[in-house]
Amino acid sequence: MKQPESVMSKRSKEEFLEWCRSRYPKRDRKGKSRMLDEICETLGWDRKHAIKALNGLVSLGRQAKKRGRQPKYEPLVTEVVVAIWRLSEYPCSLHLKAILPHWLPFWEEDHGKLEKPLRENVLGVSIRQLDRFTAPYRLESAGRGRRTGRRSHRLKEQVPVRCGPWEVAEPGWMEADTVSHGGGSSRGDFAHTLTLTDIHSGWTVLHGIWCLSAGGVVRGLDLVEEDLPFALKGFDSDNGSEFLNEVLEAWLTGRKVHWTRSRPYKKNDQAHVEQKNFTHVRQLLGYGRIGEIEQVEAMNRLYREAWMPLRNHFIPVMKLVEKTRVEGRWKKRYDQAATPYERLMKSGKLSSEQCGALQEEHKRLNPLHLAEAIERGLREVFGEQADEELDPAVLKAGEPPAASRTAAA
Repeated sequence: MKQPESVMSKRSKEEFLEWCRSRYPKRDRKGKSRMLDEICETLGWDRKHAIKALNGLVSLGRQAKKRGRQPKYEPLVTEVVVAIWRLSEYPCSLHLKAILPHWLPFWEEDHGKLEKPLRENVLGVSIRQLDRFTAPYRLESAGRGRRTGRRSHRLKEQVPVRCGPWEVAEPGWMEADTVSHGGGSSRGDFAHTLTLTDIHSGWTVLHGIWCLSAGGVVRGLDLVEEDLPFALKGFDSDNGSEFLNEVLEAWLTGRKVHWTRSRPYKKNDQAHVEQKNFTHVRQLLGYGRIGEIEQVEAMNRLYREAWMPLRNHFIPVMKLVEKTRVEGRWKKRYDQAATPYERLMKSGKLSSEQCGALQEEHKRLNPLHLAEAIERGLREVFGEQADEELDPAVLKAGEPPAASRTAAA
């Protein structure tokens, strides 16, 4: 209980406190306790404050000194880091550490040059500290949705099964899958996304399809092939009827593409593309239903003009280098995080024309402008619904969007 204020003057209090400090260390336990009682009664302090005052931690004119390490980073560092984290689609701290050196120059172009010490602090933030910076702004994941689609046993005996790790040393060997946008229901017509991921570089291409069918997949592959910076050499699909059919067989045979499939109900056989189904499709469009054909056109504009350039040129990925079993537990080792663009340029497998075209495309891109284009594209896909879901005030408050997208935890 707080004691009543003393009527002593400030100078008298200071003299009394100095006199007590000189005697306090020489007293035994009981003597110190009696002195504390006397100080509390004379000065009107509580016991804890009196102990701190006798130990020199507080005086009459200031509060107790805060213990622990003082903050190293000023608020502007957190502001810059969180802004880039949001624009780069909420990557994990390990990927954010690799993103900051590439994105910070573009951020400075739009918001002004940072002073050298501040810039060094932004680039020098540790991975663990990045976790602390972004933790208050993370959104809750909306949970995984339910994949729909029919399965077919057609051509299963003709297409060889591929399982286990990929052993490829060049780009062009791709895993393919489709993502349903039926909102958990397969009734009626709705949109799908065709996803292809290159095993060597992580380069991913997306294409929206209306009403999943063999013809729609092949038309999508025609357009996807034009966007690829390398030749398609291998095509690994699941056992869905949209893939195991004669239409796709003719398309792949005509291009001399090696065709394999995964085992039924074994999603780990297509781990690369299954991961991209979540990070590249679900985190962008969510699990809601896209049931209007006009939305597919808006989806493809979003994919082609903003989303795929951002993910392939400016968002780093990591590749599994080694996987060993130690005392009953799997231990995994990954390589240094790098963007798919950087991996392609370092592969040495592209022709000079392909490298030149890829470099020209990279020079024209600005990740901050692409991030803004993504927000506009989402509003075009979802209409007025996206205005509420992408409200900055809602995002800042930490409320998860209902359908448009979710942030990675």
